Amino acid sequence: MKTSRIPGFYNKTVEERRALLNEVLDFSNGEIADLAVEGPLSNDTADKMIENVIGTFSLPLGLGLNFLVNGKEYVVPMAIEEPSVVASASYIAKIVRSAGGFTTEATDRVMIGQIQVVGSPDIHAAKDALLNQKESLLRAANDAYPSLVKRGGGAEDLEVRILNEAADSKYGQMLVLHVYVNTCDAMGANIINTMVESLAPVVEELTKGKVYLRILSNYADKCLARARCVIPPHLLESDGFTGEAVRDGVIHAFEFAASDPYRAVTHNKGIMNGIDPIVIATGNDWRAVEAGAHAYAARHGSYSSMTTWSKDNEGNLVGELELPMSVGTVGGSIRVHPTAKTVHRILDVESAQELAQVIVAVGLAQNLGALKALVTDGIQKGHMALHSRSVAIAAGATGEMVDIIAQQLVDKKEIRVGKAKELVEEYTK
Repeated sequence: MKTSRIPGFYNKTVEERRALLNEVLDFSNGEIADLAVEGPLSNDTADKMIENVIGTFSLPLGLGLNFLVNGKEYVVPMAIEEPSVVASASYIAKIVRSAGGFTTEATDRVMIGQIQVVGSPDIHAAKDALLNQKESLLRAANDAYPSLVKRGGGAEDLEVRILNEAADSKYGQMLVLHVYVNTCDAMGANIINTMVESLAPVVEELTKGKVYLRILSNYADKCLARARCVIPPHLLESDGFTGEAVRDGVIHAFEFAASDPYRAVTHNKGIMNGIDPIVIATGNDWRAVEAGAHAYAARHGSYSSMTTWSKDNEGNLVGELELPMSVGTVGGSIRVHPTAKTVHRILDVESAQELAQVIVAVGLAQNLGALKALVTDGIQKGHMALHSRSVAIAAGATGEMVDIIAQQLVDKKEIRVGKAKELVEEYTK
């Protein structure tokens, strides 16, 4: 690289930025041309969404099938590059629908805005002052976003916390005001940030302190979605494994994740394999959902499993998943990204609450798919068979050759690019 210092880059057109990038990195013609390929999201639209745009980035968009949630059928678009995720979720959804489908529920759409106050001369008096003005503060917050109130939402409650009050705390004392906002069908980040920023001057006046941060919290523990499934053992039977053996193996696998954070991280990553692709495809903020989910997994003081798996009195396998789910069906890139708009049309959800419930149902399905594979044939058997196609493409296979080379890799049990290149060379001789 010649230099990463490119003055005025943001003022250039997308085409000019690509030309400058080509000078800095000395791309081949083919490489730079790949950046110019447009999908449904045009370069012009992308250039209005973020800064320093040089192109767009595509992910495979697949459909999770067989989902029956609260008696309603769903076809679930999932944007992800990892093989086996869509297949696994669809496979488990087919099993669960035979058992009656997923049951789900969601709380009200309440998100949290935080205001940090430092330096109050009497922190307890400052807390009381804020609480005494609760109603006026809520009115002021709603005055900052009247359109939300018209839609039936708005600031509903507030709470005041004192942090680092203990004498031995290594951090300074501070006051934190939480404003609880019903964001209706919006994720609500911009709404909440507008509200808490508008309150900062009056909060300073009431507390005699200095306001620093005023921003939403992505730990949306007042905005929860829950999914549950109950599966008779006979539906879990697999080659060489009884349903009872699979059930017990899944429960033991859950107990491992519940007891050990080293396992819990991978266990929960598998759950997010099902959740993130829908959040991405619907134009929502998957980083916010990820952060909130992992924080919720540690809410009892140590990092643990997001799901629970148990056996009921009839011997059925019972799975449950509860997570913060700060997603929306309006606002943000949902209105801007053409594929996101189409995805919402495919999903056919009527509210953010409904979307959140579908998402956690898919997360629960994906977790069971991973655990069932782990306690039977192992995770690699199905995953690597699907991964073999990507390996074949990386080795230069195209068209009908991809499936031929992929099958040869599976048959030889050597799913690696080096072997695939050998097979491609043989095929093309």
